Amino acid sequence: MTDAAKLFDLTGKVALVTGGSRGLGREMVLAFAHAGADVVIASRKLDSCEKLAEEVVKATGRKALPVACHVAEWDQVEQLAEAAYARFGQVDVLVNNAGMSPIYDDVNDVTEALYDKVLDVNLKGPFRLSAMVGTRMAAGDGGSIINVSSTASMHPRANVIPYAAAKAGLNAMTIGFAHAFGPKVRVNCIVPGPFLTDIADHWDMEAFNKRAAETIFLHRGGQPNEIVGAALYFASAASSFTTGALLTVSGGSGM
Repeated sequence: MTDAAKLFDLTGKVALVTGGSRGLGREMVLAFAHAGADVVIASRKLDSCEKLAEEVVKATGRKALPVACHVAEWDQVEQLAEAAYARFGQVDVLVNNAGMSPIYDDVNDVTEALYDKVLDVNLKGPFRLSAMVGTRMAAGDGGSIINVSSTASMHPRANVIPYAAAKAGLNAMTIGFAHAFGPKVRVNCIVPGPFLTDIADHWDMEAFNKRAAETIFLHRGGQPNEIVGAALYFASAASSFTTGALLTVSGGSGM
């Protein structure tokens, strides 16, 4: 009989999470560390990464490397990968979580600079990081790459078209990289719906709750820690026969 606890054990593993200092990324970093992994925490703000790294070490005893990285910058992405391998000698789990979703009033107001920034953060960065880390994983002992998309990729609204397009590209890239790096590397994608992270601080919650009651099967937004089950599944041996998969975690939103 399979030991369920061992399926999700990450002891001896190293997990790299972009956008790792806040929101869903923060929850995944903590979950991986509690499951036994050392972690690389990457985001644009080094102080936020350092603060979480201290929390990880104190709470779990695992090692944590904070790295400042703007994933829209190709060179910074390469430096992030090199820093991770220089410190730990391996990356077993890569989570492409960093993203941005600016909302605009009119699609004609989207500038070239904004369009490029959205595509670079949500698509270019994950491509380069996956290519670098996945190639090393495939040449070594294998590993798991987890992309974090959005239900907007499948059900885009008028005010997030570039973001939705970028995340749809990330969905496609997930399957492409699963082909490229199989059989030793699994590449999967979490497709979240609305989560009540710090971003929700700027929402009209009365309007959101009313809409949720009408359009989300569970009648609410997700709590940040509710991403953990999907992340641990894809990161661990529990998903040993799963690759190229898109897992929607949305409370039924957009279905």
